[in-house]
Amino acid sequence: MPKKTIEDIDVQGKKVLLRVAYDISLKEVDGKWVVPDDSRIKATLPTIEYLLERDCSLVLLSWLKRPGGEVVEKYRMDPVAERLSELIKHPVKKLDSCVGEEVEKEVENMKPGEIIMLENVRFYPEEQKEDEEFSKKLASLGDLIVFDAFAQSHRIHSSTTGILKQKEAVAGFLMEKELEILSKMLESPDRPFTVILGGAKISDKLETTYNLLGVADSILIGGAMANAFLKAQGAEIQNSFVEDTAIDASKSAVESAQELLEKTADKTSFQGAEFIQLPLDLIAANSIEEPTESKVVNVNKSETLPEKWAYLDIGPQTVETYKKIIAESKTIFWNGPMGLFEEEEFAKGTKEIADAIVNSNAASIVGGGDTEKIVKMFGLDGKFTHVSTGGGASLEFLAGKKLPAVELLPDK
Repeated sequence: MPKKTIEDIDVQGKKVLLRVAYDISLKEVDGKWVVPDDSRIKATLPTIEYLLERDCSLVLLSWLKRPGGEVVEKYRMDPVAERLSELIKHPVKKLDSCVGEEVEKEVENMKPGEIIMLENVRFYPEEQKEDEEFSKKLASLGDLIVFDAFAQSHRIHSSTTGILKQKEAVAGFLMEKELEILSKMLESPDRPFTVILGGAKISDKLETTYNLLGVADSILIGGAMANAFLKAQGAEIQNSFVEDTAIDASKSAVESAQELLEKTADKTSFQGAEFIQLPLDLIAANSIEEPTESKVVNVNKSETLPEKWAYLDIGPQTVETYKKIIAESKTIFWNGPMGLFEEEEFAKGTKEIADAIVNSNAASIVGGGDTEKIVKMFGLDGKFTHVSTGGGASLEFLAGKKLPAVELLPDK
C-alpha cells in the first residue's frame, strides 16, 4: 500500500521536522572536513524545495557514521549543512545539539522559510536505544514529521521509529520514490528481469537472493561472492577471499552457496545461461595486497589457480556472456562490484558491466554502498533509472522484510 506523502496533506506554513539520511563519508581537505559526494543530499532536494515553496520552516535531523553515543569532531554535521546551503542557495543554520533549551528556543523563533540542521543524533547514547523520552524531545521540534530517510528506515532508533510513534508523519518524495521503484521490481518487473550480485559477502545478500529466486529470470554472480560458489562446486580457490563468518548461525558462506545452487538446479534462464550464472573465467593475481603478476584463468575449462594466487576480477569471456544477458534484459537490479574495483588493474570487469547496464534498454536499479561509489567513480551519475540511497535498507526490502519506520508511516 502506498504511503501518505507531503502532497496528501496541507503543509502550508508548518514547522517540519524533516528526517533525512545524510550518512555521508566526509573527506578532510587542507584541514577541513568536506562532502566529497553530495548525491544523498541532492536526492532530498525535491522534498526540501516543495516544503520551502509552501512557507514551511524546516528542522533537519540525521545521523552520520558511528560515533558511539559520544561527540566525535570529525562526525559533526557542519560540512553537510554547508553543502546543502550551497546546493539550495539558501541559509542553513547548524546547531551543536539535537535537544535542550537552546535548541528549543532556536526552533521556537524560526520564521517561514528558515532551515536549521541539528547535530549528529548519534552523539546521544539514547538514540540507538529508541529511548521514549529522547524521541519525544526530538518529535516536539516540529508540528509535523516528514520522513525522507529511506536509507535508515530499517533501523529501530529514537530518530526513526521513536519519533514516528510520537506525532503525525508522512513520507517525503525520496521515500515515496524508493518504495515505488523497489516495490514494482518485486511485484511486476518488466521481463526478462536480471539480478547482478557482487561484492565480498554472501551474508548481507543471502535473504535477498532467496527472495529474488522466485522473481528473477537470471542471477549473475561476480566479485569475491563468486568464490564461495566456485568452492561449493569443488574448485580450488587458493588465497581468494571467502567470507568465513557463519550465516544463520549454522551455514558457512560456501554451504549457503551450495544450497542456492541446489535449489535452482532445475531452473532455466535465457541466452543459454544457468539460472545462477557463475564466472566462466577470472582475472587472478599472485597477491591481493601487492600483485605483481596477473593472468586469466578459464574455470569453465577446469584451469587451476596457481598456489597462493587469488581471483580479483571477472574475465573477458564472463564479461561478454554477462553483457549478452544484460542486453536482452528489461529490468536489472545490480548490487556489488565484479572485482577489486579500487585497483585500476582489476576494475575493468566492474566498469564493463556498469557500461553494459547503462547502454541497455532495461530499467536499471542500483543498490548498495560500494555500487554507489562505482557510479561516481566511473562518471555514471544520472545514467541509471534509479540509484537507491539505501544499501542495507534496499536489501532488506528486497528480502521481503518489513522496514520498521516504513510500517509506522500511514497508508494513503
